[in-house]
Amino acid sequence: MAAKEKSEGSKEFEFHARDFDRVRDLIYKRAGISLADSKQEMVYSRLARRLRATGINSFSDYLNTLEREHESEEWEAFTNALTTNLTSFFREEHHFPILADHVRNKKEPLQIWCSASSTGEEPYSIAMTLCEAFGSLRPPAQIIATDIDTNVLNTASRGVYNIDRIEKLSAERVKKFFLKGKGAQEGLVRVRQELRDMITFKQLNLLEGSWPLKGAFDAIFCRNVMIYFDKPTQGAILKKFVPLMKPDGLLFAGHSENFLYVSDDFKLRGKTVYELASLHSAHGKGVANHAHKGSL
Repeated sequence: MAAKEKSEGSKEFEFHARDFDRVRDLIYKRAGISLADSKQEMVYSRLARRLRATGINSFSDYLNTLEREHESEEWEAFTNALTTNLTSFFREEHHFPILADHVRNKKEPLQIWCSASSTGEEPYSIAMTLCEAFGSLRPPAQIIATDIDTNVLNTASRGVYNIDRIEKLSAERVKKFFLKGKGAQEGLVRVRQELRDMITFKQLNLLEGSWPLKGAFDAIFCRNVMIYFDKPTQGAILKKFVPLMKPDGLLFAGHSENFLYVSDDFKLRGKTVYELASLHSAHGKGVANHAHKGSL
């Protein structure tokens, strides 16, 4: 369904089809996100908050400001507003036993990249899995957790959540990995410091020409983010993953994502779990060296 030429009269701000088209163009160029026609109401709702915050009275003027001021801090707020962050602890749970089996017998320090960390539940789930696999709160591992949205990264780095976020976790995991708040902090939990020490949170846009990352990673989690990109963008990102992975590295995708139709660099290993199609793919680049550390 195409965007309406003009918003309904009840809306606080006029929102024309041309405004929606401009928003789609800007967020695609900035973050690679492809907005469907059906997202018109979502875009209006989220960006109307930015108009109120900035005191700008029309979408046209707001978008003009973004286009005119390329380095404006408002670009970050604009991107954050249009980024969807749906996550939970141990989401798509079948991935975590696969990760545990993959790393359990490895001797060298592990490097894992969570490329769309959102508010932190995914990288903390990875950290818990590593702790359980090694029987230690300090396993030999480092996790790099990145996201384009700086707001969710701030939440992630604090590691504080409403207690209902952990209601589906076992009592054993809750006791082992979380501290329950008391007094003024009643109803909140905090991830244990040992897990937080394992993770480095950094802002990163997957659309950037180069990533400030060094391989080689034992696993890359890129789940439920590719669905927002068109196929050429997906293919370009997957190609950049290859030299960052160890020869036996695993790539974890979201439940609705299929990379086989976008890239020849990966083959399916299990349910939405991929491995490099050829060991030569990693070695040939000369960067998947086990001596390198996955760092920013």
